[in-house]
Amino acid sequence: MRFGRWSLRLAAVALPLALAACKGGGGAGDAGGEPAKGSSLKIGAALSMTGAAATYGQSQKNGLDAATEEVNGGNTLQGVKLELLVEDDATSKEQGINVFQRFINTDKVSVIIGPTLSTTATAADPLAQQARVPVLAISNTSPTGITDIGDYIWRDSLTEAQVVPGAVKKAKAKIGFKTAAVLYGNDDVFTKAGYDVMKKALADENVTVVDTQTFAKPDRDFSAQLTAIKGKNPEIVVVSALADNAAAIVAQARQLGYSGPILGGNGFNSPAFIKNAGPAAEGVLVGTSWNSASTAPANQRFKELMQKRGVNPDQFTAQAYSGVLIVAEAVRKAGFKTGRDDIKNGFAQVKDLDTPLGKFSFTPTRDAQHQPAVQQVKNGKFEIVQ
Repeated sequence: MRFGRWSLRLAAVALPLALAACKGGGGAGDAGGEPAKGSSLKIGAALSMTGAAATYGQSQKNGLDAATEEVNGGNTLQGVKLELLVEDDATSKEQGINVFQRFINTDKVSVIIGPTLSTTATAADPLAQQARVPVLAISNTSPTGITDIGDYIWRDSLTEAQVVPGAVKKAKAKIGFKTAAVLYGNDDVFTKAGYDVMKKALADENVTVVDTQTFAKPDRDFSAQLTAIKGKNPEIVVVSALADNAAAIVAQARQLGYSGPILGGNGFNSPAFIKNAGPAAEGVLVGTSWNSASTAPANQRFKELMQKRGVNPDQFTAQAYSGVLIVAEAVRKAGFKTGRDDIKNGFAQVKDLDTPLGKFSFTPTRDAQHQPAVQQVKNGKFEIVQ
């Protein structure tokens, strides 16, 4: 089953388009070929436009659209035009695999961005690794099972292990809790990985976990788990969940009379969480890879651009936008060559790139390297905790 395609064809120069000739396995350009003037670099983006992660996918598409237009309009790639092909991974392993196969074998893209969730990535990324197509993950935060798939897999999203410990530490310093209860989704790679990190972070801070409860993505009634948690009188509740589940959990916790602090994982980082949870979201803490309050020029430019486009950006918008900037920088580092291996080798040379996420570099294991932050819901909006 094929899902709809959004294709951006935004030209920076009015020159004929010509894909670099493919060699061998039918890749998008060879590793060493110099692109013709005005050549096209195809970027395949697998995003969750439908399904449980759709709220993140739309935010990501907003960021990709804006950055592609900005890069092409800036005419900084010596005539290379970015061509963005967006496909719906439907928050599904099966559809993610289908989309990757289409990008690799039919569209012959030079690089793939996505998919949205780590669960889908663990199924689809091995196809790209086998075909030697570089992948840039922009929201996969599972500490394991992503970049260790192989040397063609990279990411600009900080892992839960890079974000959650700092959030727990800052929350403890702010609130002073000694006991906690944990609630997490046990049917998703991301939420399970988040739980593992939360459990360790709480132990490292000498916080006693008095109860642990689980749920599944299709669940909508969390009263049994929350009643059990409330009965243990924790000083804080820590939750690893996707945005839809997170909103329902927080709202139901307040309805059941739990008035204590709540700390969420990366899945909480969406305005949709605040909107759907309503007043119950007030005071919720969450670690984030995007410091929205940063006064760095790259972040201010990003926020101004998104405002002009009528978009309220979140962490997922910022990571997607930064992803396109990273691809463009890889093209520059590769001498404006557009083959798959050129992009991969260009990624390896990206260092201290100015992005909305801050000064961005890759670690030796191809993970993101920049500073995380902690935010809290105040008056219906996320605010950075200083």
